[in-house]
Amino acid sequence: TLVQNVVLGEFNEIFPGAVIGATPQDKKYQGEDSWVIIGDHNVIRECVTINGGTALGRGVTRIGSRNLIMASCHIAHDCILDDDITMANNVLLGGHIKIEHHASFGGLAALHHFVTVGQHAFVGGLARVTQDVPPFMLVEGNPVRVWSINKVGLRRHGFSPEALKALKEAHRLLFRSRASRHGVLADLAAGRANLPEVQALV
Repeated sequence: TLVQNVVLGEFNEIFPGAVIGATPQDKKYQGEDSWVIIGDHNVIRECVTINGGTALGRGVTRIGSRNLIMASCHIAHDCILDDDITMANNVLLGGHIKIEHHASFGGLAALHHFVTVGQHAFVGGLARVTQDVPPFMLVEGNPVRVWSINKVGLRRHGFSPEALKALKEAHRLLFRSRASRHGVLADLAAGRANLPEVQALV
């Protein structure tokens, strides 16, 4: 069901029971214009709910292209999803969440409002995400923990052995060592691993 103020691109496939464009589930919503804008070639499976935006998010919930949103996922008000994202069944997004391209989610993951999930990250099933998820990383747990780089996903998308090695070392320094995270970030930003993937992580 397209409720109101929905802009759809081309070749989207929307399955029965999905509800797109319902008003935000937010007590701050005061009846202002509320939109859902969706790109092209998305698959939105059964019973997905995608709510419109609020004034705080400029009135728009925005979804890019080529995303697979499996059954019973919820995308709350003011979320912004880039392209090529995969959300398994029953993933729940709070309001104002930003999901970068090629991120993936296991089933029943739940994300707190205002978090960002970085590009090519993987969020494990049943994860409780209350802080930003770094790009290229695999996170799991309750509370969530950064376990490793998203090796399978990165290889699948053609990342070079050099990039994988550099990201693995950056992960070790940032999340496994006792070194000051601020110091490690400064070293990485200064070019210790001068690859675009590592700079995106920084």
